[in-house]
Amino acid sequence: MIRTEQSHAKYELARKYLAGGVASSLRASMKPVPIYVQSAEGARIRDVDGNEYIDYMLAYGPLILGHAHDELTTAIHQAMRKGYTYGLQHEGEIGLARLLTELLPCAEKVALSGSGTEAVMLALRLARAYTGKRKIVRFHGHYHGWSDSIFTSFPGAGLQGNDERAATSVLPGTSGQSAGSLEDVILLPWNDPIALESALRAYSGEIAALISEPVMCNSGCILPKPGYMELMQRLTKELGIVWILDEVITGFRLSIGGAHQRFGLDPDLVTIGKAMGGGIAISAVAGKATIMNLIDEGTVSHLGTLNGNCVSTAAAIATIGELVKDHGSAYTRMERLFTVLASGIRELLNKHGLPGLINQTGPVFHMMFTDEQEVTDFAAFNNRDGAKYTRFAEVMLSEGVLIRPNGLWYISTVHDDKDVQETLHAVDRSLAKLVD
Repeated sequence: MIRTEQSHAKYELARKYLAGGVASSLRASMKPVPIYVQSAEGARIRDVDGNEYIDYMLAYGPLILGHAHDELTTAIHQAMRKGYTYGLQHEGEIGLARLLTELLPCAEKVALSGSGTEAVMLALRLARAYTGKRKIVRFHGHYHGWSDSIFTSFPGAGLQGNDERAATSVLPGTSGQSAGSLEDVILLPWNDPIALESALRAYSGEIAALISEPVMCNSGCILPKPGYMELMQRLTKELGIVWILDEVITGFRLSIGGAHQRFGLDPDLVTIGKAMGGGIAISAVAGKATIMNLIDEGTVSHLGTLNGNCVSTAAAIATIGELVKDHGSAYTRMERLFTVLASGIRELLNKHGLPGLINQTGPVFHMMFTDEQEVTDFAAFNNRDGAKYTRFAEVMLSEGVLIRPNGLWYISTVHDDKDVQETLHAVDRSLAKLVD
């Protein structure tokens, strides 16, 4: 059993001064209390009560090299000694942009920004300016940041299948959004080729962009059905719609060239962030020069005080440098370890007689308690027992393993076989407690 007295005390103190008690609303969902960190290194994190955890949350995705990575820390420190940000140009901007155009198959030009939300905002703006159209197609269960123009109710399972209301009934993701902020959004079920083609053809004269995650990571780590993304690619090109792949999660996590390299896709634009900076805030939009040139021409304004600052670009260059070593062998290693871990958890679910499954895509997987034999769409994902998984995450914390309460697990380049075996023992004990 872990101690949480200090985290409880700090959380109560934070609530007096910090709105919501946490810096990002999602973090308040941790049970029994939002944990306060003392330090972290490698694959381990230590809290203020003296507990140590194997970390599979990894700051919600960015820490692909783990905590306090030596080479990354050195690169950041060296950059900071020359100044934190200039509001002027520097070599790091050129170096990172060139690197991204060399590594990302679809990238002819790049624009740097600070967060995934900002990158999506810019990509949508570029698409509208390029096409002269307004509407945006997005999908149930996908997350594209929290800006008013794209943040819909999440998970929002209300509309599924080939439902005519999907094109018109779009609920905001939070109170306070402008009543008109989502008027241009067409919300569709994902992995439904009939609904996709029907909507794109019906509204093609109004649709500026289709935005999609290549893998539905936050909602079940669901892969596209065979041929689905290829259909998306063909239809958008045929109908003059800008195809945006949101790779804020999958970029530099599924492969060095992202999911679009791994799956052989050719989007018009991609958004990237999270793993690219190794834990330092940075994001980018990359894509076809014909679209990106709208920034060159001044047709589309791209603003941001800290865009491409020397610390964030140094972090991204160092992170990517680590990932490309030995021809990207880190990806093979991460995928092998996660395959062992996922297989072991499946065996333990059977051992304890608990219905559940794991959807794995390379070095990321989603674990859920469900009676479904497979989860390949958002409707099936919403049949999971979310409350049981939240309880499982709380028990795992007491067993020394930090995981997200929603079921999504990440792995880093510094996790090892010992971490995996310790984790499987913790899963075994935790599932036994759930059965009891």
